[in-house]
Amino acid sequence: MVFISNPPRGAKKFHWTDHSKIKMKQYGLSKSKILGILRKPERKEKGIALGTTAVMKTNKVFFKAKQITVSDAWKRPKKAPGEIWIMYKDTKDFRKIISAWRYPGVTKPGEAIPIPEDIRIFLKSGIII
Repeated sequence: MVFISNPPRGAKKFHWTDHSKIKMKQYGLSKSKILGILRKPERKEKGIALGTTAVMKTNKVFFKAKQITVSDAWKRPKKAPGEIWIMYKDTKDFRKIISAWRYPGVTKPGEAIPIPEDIRIFLKSGIII
């Protein structure tokens, strides 16, 4: 027997643009990873497009004190260092995920959001929003 519960009050449904789906595949990001960042972002900034918000989370890489042999190194792939950014737009009924990308560096709070050039072109042309 399957029970389907109603979403909590105030919870918004998500709308994934085709562009965001393509970028998730390109950067190896899952929906659960994106939703986790949306729930608990490390930083939240104003997006480049009108009415959008960008959130990010740093991919922290932890090293253990133990020595790693060559065979163990193949078993445990490391996380890609850098940041994961998501741009979204809130509407009355749902939250529209516009784009997602990985930034290989570390940005300072308040700086311009590092958006790859192909995503910037799409945003400025108005195809996504």
